[in-house]
Amino acid sequence: MEKNPSLSIVVPVYCAEKTLDTLVDQLVKTLPALTNQYEIILVNDGSKDNSWQLIEDLAQKNPFITGINLMRNYGQHNALLCGIRAAKHEIIITMDDDLQHPPETIHFLLEKMEEGYDVVYGSPINEQHGLLRDAASMTTKIVMQNMMNVDTARYVSAYRAFRTQLRDSFANYQGSTVSIDVLLTWGTNRFGYVKVEHHSRYAGESHYTFRKLVSHAMNMITGFSTIPLRISSGIGFFFTLFGVVVFLYALLRYLISGGSTVPGFTFLASVIAIFSGAQLFALGIMGEYLARMHFRLMDKPSYAVKDKVEHE
Repeated sequence: MEKNPSLSIVVPVYCAEKTLDTLVDQLVKTLPALTNQYEIILVNDGSKDNSWQLIEDLAQKNPFITGINLMRNYGQHNALLCGIRAAKHEIIITMDDDLQHPPETIHFLLEKMEEGYDVVYGSPINEQHGLLRDAASMTTKIVMQNMMNVDTARYVSAYRAFRTQLRDSFANYQGSTVSIDVLLTWGTNRFGYVKVEHHSRYAGESHYTFRKLVSHAMNMITGFSTIPLRISSGIGFFFTLFGVVVFLYALLRYLISGGSTVPGFTFLASVIAIFSGAQLFALGIMGEYLARMHFRLMDKPSYAVKDKVEHE
């Protein structure tokens, strides 16, 4: 493959002191064969071990490594956003710190991009997770597919390559809830994927638990879509129709039975059902507008940087 374009490797780091050296060594062996210019950006997301000290040492020894230390743990996607904004080269590659994404497969992503894609995912052939984690991951991907409105969403992975210019579409984004994959849809709909090997963890245990994956899915639903509000509108509309049916039934029953039912009860019940449904329907519509205002008024930062270290 031609040694072009230049690459920025962004790695969110959380308690990865046992894997960072090996990851960097593998990247150093792989990247020179792909490009003449590259950098590795390691973003420490509030690690509780000595990850930041290791990052500092690596950055001092290697001119192509930049270390960023966040004030606290903000989450994987928030850390990724920080690293993406610091990237200097033409294509950004994001990968985990646990060696489950083999650096020697980066060229597959780049080759797929040459077909005209702006974003390419390295979708695992066989994921090395437990049953609950796999189920949560699949649920998240289904949510992503509904939100991103592209078929490729089912192949979403933390191992991705995309053109750096896409970050211009979310350059002004601020908010504590971040989904890199959703933000990328703001700039393009040309998504692709390739199947790659997915190794088991080199050391330690995954910090992305079933609970965190479900929480991430819920944050995406409420933070980047109006799906819950539309569900509320649907429920309101359904009960409005239900109330009308009950009212018609009560009216017909009254006419057929000649007024033998309890006077006023069925009529009152149907009217309450109609107006309750109508209220929910109206609240759903107002919620749609409030959601749009909410998206524009959010100003909570996605992250805060404590330290940054580069080769001197």
